[in-house]
This record gives sequence, structure tokens and C-alpha cells, in this order.
Amino acid sequence: MDHRVMKTLIVDDEPIARRVLREELETVPAVIIVGEAENGKQALQQIAALRPDLVLLDLQMPVMGGFEVVRKLGGGHLPVVVIVTAFDQHAIEAFEAGAVDYLLKPVGEKQLRRAVERARKLSESPSAVADEVARIASVETRKIVGRNGEEYVLLDPDEILAFQAEGELVWIVTAKQRFLATQSLRVIENHLKEQQFRRVHRNAIVNVNHVRKMSALSSQRWLVTLSNALQVVVSKRQAHNIRNVLRW
Repeated sequence: MDHRVMKTLIVDDEPIARRVLREELETVPAVIIVGEAENGKQALQQIAALRPDLVLLDLQMPVMGGFEVVRKLGGGHLPVVVIVTAFDQHAIEAFEAGAVDYLLKPVGEKQLRRAVERARKLSESPSAVADEVARIASVETRKIVGRNGEEYVLLDPDEILAFQAEGELVWIVTAKQRFLATQSLRVIENHLKEQQFRRVHRNAIVNVNHVRKMSALSSQRWLVTLSNALQVVVSKRQAHNIRNVLRW
């Protein structure tokens, strides 16, 4: 059976992860590895120069993450994108967004072969590839993954009032209920740094659009009240920044 040859680019900041993918891809029929990139910036350059049919794309990378790479593809060459990640919440996001497939590290040979074959079929329709890229590009800015028991829920950032850490757990607070986060506060803060969320304490991040009142606890510490009446302490270190953001 003839297979369309898939020119493939591997994008991952971890050399070992790239090597594992390279060795496994070498066993897949009709796949040519045209290049490797260790960060998002290199990935964009190589996508433009090498015009691969398939990109195996890690999400958590320095310089530029995987979602930002997809968003910046724009009107140039659009390859099929398969998300590769060690983080379950990103796999769920990619799956819900309609990605052709996602691979969880460590990647198994069977899963990789399946992903390549699905990508091969998708690559026959440029419009389908474009639709998929658009869906993946919208994932990071639109959804936050929360856990409710054994279920994973996709939340719109606008409905999230706050993130609160309790020991090793991080809770996502909405107007109606709480969900268990799948990331640390530090990762969440970086993930949402260009949106309406601000760190107010080492244990809390709030959605400034849901702040309804700010009261002084002392000359240097404040208390913010959110739209669901939840009160969160603002540390001395963060008080000035929060007042500037709120213009209070």
C-alpha cells in the first residue's frame, strides 16, 4: 500500500524527548524527519523554511510555548499539528479543541503510529488542516481545565473568580462551585499573565474583573471582596500593584 510521505518536524526543548521521537519515527513508514527545533521561535523559522507536513509540538517550552507557535502560524504554511505533552490538562485541552491527536510523554510506538496515520489522512484536505489549526490556537486563551471528581471540565476564564492554594492543592473558584486545578499557582500565573488575573498573595490569584470592594486591614495590608462575596487577603508586597490595576 502506498503512503503519502510525511515531512515531519520535531519540536521539543528536551534533547532526550526529541531523540526518542526521532528513533520511533524512523520505524514509521513514509515519514521523513526534515528538522528539529528546541523552542517555539526556532519552530516557526523551520516551519517557514522546511514546510513540513506534520509538526510534533511540545507545549511547555522556553522563549515561546506550543500554543503561541500555533497562534503565530497565521496565513503561512499550515502543517498538521500533533500536540506532545507531559501535562494531562494540555492533552485534554488539545483533544477538546479538535486536535488531530495528542501524545502523552513517554510516547509509545503504537500511539505515535496512530497519530501519524491520522495526520496523513487529514493532510489531504488543506481546509481541514486550517480549521484544526484555528481550533488549537484558540484553546489556551479560552479554556482552563478544572477537575471535579473523575471529570475534567473546561472553564472560560471570565467565569473564574480566583485560584486559591491550600497546601499542595490549588482550587479554581467560580460563582457556583470550586474545581481542583491541575497546575501550580506559578504555572497558572504564567499561563494567564496577559489576561485579567493578578497575584494578590502567595496563596491566591484573583480575577480583577470580579473585584467588588477593597478594604484596608492595616496601613500595608488589604482585603478584596469578590463578586461571590469571597474575601481574599492582599499581601503587603502585592497591594500597590493591585491598587494600580484597579485604579483605586
